[in-house]
This record gives sequence, C-alpha cells and structure tokens, in this order.
Amino acid sequence: MPKTKSTPDLVFLTVTLALLAIGLVMVYSASAVWASYKFDDAFFFAKRQLLFAGVGVVAMFFVMNVEYWTWRTWSKLGILICFIFLILVLIPGVGLVRGGARSWLGVGAFSIQPSEFTKLAMIAFLAKYLSENQKRITSFKKGLVPSLGLVLVAFAMIMLQPDLGTGAVMVGTCVVMIFISGAKISHFAWLGLLGIAGFVGLILSAPYRIARITSYLDPWSDPLGSGFQIIQSLYAIGPGGLMGLGLGQSRQKFYYLPEPQTDFIFAILSEELGFIGGSFVILLFALLLWRGIRIALRAPDLFGSLLAVGIIGMVAIQVMINIGVVTGLMPVTGITLPFLSYGGSSLTLMLVAMGVLLNISRYAKF
Repeated sequence: MPKTKSTPDLVFLTVTLALLAIGLVMVYSASAVWASYKFDDAFFFAKRQLLFAGVGVVAMFFVMNVEYWTWRTWSKLGILICFIFLILVLIPGVGLVRGGARSWLGVGAFSIQPSEFTKLAMIAFLAKYLSENQKRITSFKKGLVPSLGLVLVAFAMIMLQPDLGTGAVMVGTCVVMIFISGAKISHFAWLGLLGIAGFVGLILSAPYRIARITSYLDPWSDPLGSGFQIIQSLYAIGPGGLMGLGLGQSRQKFYYLPEPQTDFIFAILSEELGFIGGSFVILLFALLLWRGIRIALRAPDLFGSLLAVGIIGMVAIQVMINIGVVTGLMPVTGITLPFLSYGGSSLTLMLVAMGVLLNISRYAKF
C-alpha cells in the first residue's frame, strides 16, 4: 500500500468546485420560470440542487481523506448492494416511475437513482478484478469474458427500467478500463460487432428509441413530437451568438424547452452566456479530464490507476454524450451533464467520485 501522502491536486479540486458553482447558478436560471409555474416557488429546484451539492461536497472531502485502496476491500459488498437496489427499483410500488422509467427509490422529490451509484461501484469492482488478473486479460475466455460478464448483467438490469443512457455510459466506461488494462484489440473487434448488433436490436425493440434516431437524422420531420427537444435546443443555442443574451435572459426556458434544468441545461447556458460561456465550460471540463488522466498515469499502483481511468472515463463519456445531444450531433439519450444538470443522485455520485480521484492524487508520484 502507498505510504507517502501529500496535498490533493488543487487544480483538479478548483475546477470541480468551479463547475459546481456554475451548475448551481444555471440550475436556478434555467428552472426559475418552470418552478414558479409548477410549484409557486422560483427556487424550488435550486434549493434542492444546493442541498444535494452541500451533501456532495461534504462527501467529497470525506472521501478525499479515505485511502483509495479501501474501495478495493469493499468493492464486492458495494456492487452487491447496488444489485439489490437495482432489483428493488423494478418492484411495482417500491420503485418510482418518472419519465417512463422505473429508476428511482425514495419518497417524492427526495429519491436516489441506484443505477447512478452502480456506475461507481462497477468501476471500483472492475478496477480490483483487472488489477488482480492482469495476466489473464489477453485471454478471451479467461480474461475478457469474465470482465464483461458482470457488466452486462448490470446493463441488462438497468435496461429493464429502462435507462439506455445510464447503461451505455457504464458499459462504455468499463470497456475503456478493460482496453487500458491490456485487452487485445482483435477481441474488441468481434465484441464490437456483437455490441452494435445488440444496440441496434435494443433500438428496434422500442418505438420511442426509433423515433429518437429518426428525429436525430431529421428533427423537422416531426417538429412537435420526437424532434421537439432538439429543435428547441438549437433555437436556444443559435440566438446566443458570441456573448449570449445575458444571464437569466433565456427565452427557451419559457415553456419551450421541456425541463431545461436537466439534460438540456447546456443549451440554456449557451443561450444566456453565448459561445464564450459555452466554450469556457467545455474548457473547464477539458482541464478536469487532463488533470484526471494525469492522476491516473501517476497513480502508485495498478488498482489506483484503473480506478482513476474509470472515473475520469465516466465523466468524459457523459460530457461528450450530453453536449453531443444538445448540439444535435447525437440522438437524445437522457444523459445529465456532470455538475451542471439538476439531479441529486447524479450530482452526489459525481462529487463522491471526484473525492476518490482527489485521494488518489494525494499518493500520485508527481
């Protein structure tokens, strides 16, 4: 176990807190109109986001002081608990249905999304398995198949909710970890073909997913249906121009873009803060990813390196998918933008994950 402990990566910590602060401001700005109409309280969503941000920051600083190899010790129990929650959420009367998906446990507005925490638990478990079985990873049967087996079981359970976006992020993150650990490219090629076939099958099995693909190719073919969100998102980004309309001055949040404080918050940010504001946020994410990769490369052991790769890979995949969807480069998937989108489970999970990375940075060999 690494013994040398130093201060955490302060640049990484500063960027994380900066993104969180921007997110809190934008959640209020994007949600005030809808919150006033629906709850007669302009701060309804902002107050809840602030509460979860407070809990998340406390958790981040706590986890930052917990030795990261502790996650290796408790990874099996963690993934077991997450699987139990994934089963519970599917039980009618226990799991809460929102947006057509049975993905939440809790009461009313205060609930958790087990699939979000499953992502981090899976990263920790896979980092443990891969670090202990690195010599087997080049073998298809003894290395790659066992590594992906549990991941695909978790993906199947998440799909029963259904939540394709979260499941895709988890699988994508785990594939990155397995590839980095030394798996053969030829094995990925065969699995990639099977994965594409399976992904197409999942899309064809649900009419709403087919609608999302067709609306992605031509959103104006159904402007009041499946193409509505992406069209309204582009209507927000376009008028933003270089400098934006000004903070709080969005037009699309006036009941045009549905629930703009969640998956499409980047569209409101671009409308109000313009190309410069949107680019600044993207640069902050790029800086966060660079520092995360730096931590992974200089981690003192393989487990720490793979754990860091998994966490920063998860953030990178979510950012690329979310911004890709908002700008019309990808089909709508329902993925939140880390630190910015409204959502207690997603925000808390991300801050806890940042705490793990910060602890790894305390032992990294810079």
